[in-house]
Amino acid sequence: MRQIVLDTETTGLDPKSGHRIIEIGCVELVNRKLTGKHYHQYINPEREVDDGAIEVHGITNEFLADKPVFSQIADDFMSFCDGAELVIHNAPFDVGFIDAELRRLGSPRWQSVAVHCGVLDTLTLAREKHPGQKNNLDALCKRYFVDNSQRDLHGALLDAEILADVYLLMTGGQTDLALAGAGSSNDESEDGESQQMEVGSIRRLSADRAPLSVIRASAEEQQAHVEFLALLEKAAGKHYW
Repeated sequence: MRQIVLDTETTGLDPKSGHRIIEIGCVELVNRKLTGKHYHQYINPEREVDDGAIEVHGITNEFLADKPVFSQIADDFMSFCDGAELVIHNAPFDVGFIDAELRRLGSPRWQSVAVHCGVLDTLTLAREKHPGQKNNLDALCKRYFVDNSQRDLHGALLDAEILADVYLLMTGGQTDLALAGAGSSNDESEDGESQQMEVGSIRRLSADRAPLSVIRASAEEQQAHVEFLALLEKAAGKHYW
């Protein structure tokens, strides 16, 4: 399974008002492993960036002046994503902007995102797992002990890398948490030197690690689980809260 964790930065909030993409950042997962492949591009939006947007991501009009326009990078970007499942936090926002750029491009090769890719919205996933809680990327980093200390401003590639860690932890692992009191506090580096691991830091597993085995419950274990849930429901019905 190939997935692309994706984030964008834009000139403003609404593509229907003519706002454009100014940065795209993507990292690749294959079978829930980070491959090391990524796509990153700044884009000249051919319009001014809103002051409010600059306060969020710090990308100025002057910085973007000599960057390529979307039509110049569309083939490379879409070829990188083609056929993959896109993993995006608040997917309707980013997909809406990408679709607007593709419509403006008018290319017979590239249609809407949905034609070329699947889409998984991690904000929807987080709301299902943590109802009634904050589920923005910073809140999820805190909940899953992902280091986002370098995230003073939003940046598409950095946010995609952070989201990849959050997504893997939120959906069952494949990253390694180094927590206080969990095993040895020191890791041995390749050159033999001891390196102190900080509490809550993330150490990605090696790309050549064997896939994790999946152990499924037996029929007897599943039946025991159903019976236990029935007992809990019966016991709860005897109380008035």
